Amino acid sequence: MNNPSQDKPANSSAAQKPALRIYFLPNLMTAGNLFCGFVALTKIVEADPSRTSYPHTIRVALAFILLACIFDLLDGRLARWGGSESPFGREFDSLADLISFGVAPAFLVHNIVLKDVFADNRSIGWFIASVYLVCGALRLARFNCLSILNQGGGKDFVGFPIPAAAGLVASLTLFMLWVDDTLVRNSPWRFLLPGILLFLSWMMVSEVRYPSFKTLDLRTRSPFTKLVVAVLFIGSIVVLQEKILYFILPVLFTAYLLYGFIRPYLPRQTRENIEEEEEPDEETRS
Repeated sequence: MNNPSQDKPANSSAAQKPALRIYFLPNLMTAGNLFCGFVALTKIVEADPSRTSYPHTIRVALAFILLACIFDLLDGRLARWGGSESPFGREFDSLADLISFGVAPAFLVHNIVLKDVFADNRSIGWFIASVYLVCGALRLARFNCLSILNQGGGKDFVGFPIPAAAGLVASLTLFMLWVDDTLVRNSPWRFLLPGILLFLSWMMVSEVRYPSFKTLDLRTRSPFTKLVVAVLFIGSIVVLQEKILYFILPVLFTAYLLYGFIRPYLPRQTRENIEEEEEPDEETRS
């Protein structure tokens, strides 16, 4: 007499195999992130210091790196709001991040600063840029592994996020170019970027924890106050973009970098107010 349970293993295992979920809108944002990283790279390659258009070309490349940061922020938000987070989206996001926030910033700093600062020994410039890229890749790989082990999907990032690192490099470079267009050849500002790149490399693979702000959504506490602040902030950028945009972006990214160091020493209530950490109430749980 045949055992019925022996007739099903192949079919049941095939039926239980999880389907690959690919969500359109979050992955479209990730594709936008990757596109911006590629355009930034092409602009960096096109930049010729002998031409008068050189500062403008570098600014365009920096703008695309910062635009990639916005796409990266949107893809995560859309995935969480729509309940459409998936392993495919996580891996695709990491691949895009490595190009937009790893390769592009490293190549940018090397092209406009490192190759001239270390003109006598250009291998040092390449090494500094590669350290940033490798640390960024390690940061992304660690994040993915922790996510698989259910340790990386919480409220904290372990190490400085690579999009924030790229945003800081891009915004500081944009500020330096605004201060002095001769950044490449003569400005003392150029000696600052190699040190920043190495410091951010270490921060990305460090154990310093940063809030992911995943709990922030459209239903935050004190919505009226936050609405007023948001409207004033966006309005000031639109009206005074030429005067304050170069200042406010480096300040925001630098503040996030420093927050990781002072965060453990803040009172719990202050930290919760900043990060919007609150437990769901009974109505939300039911």
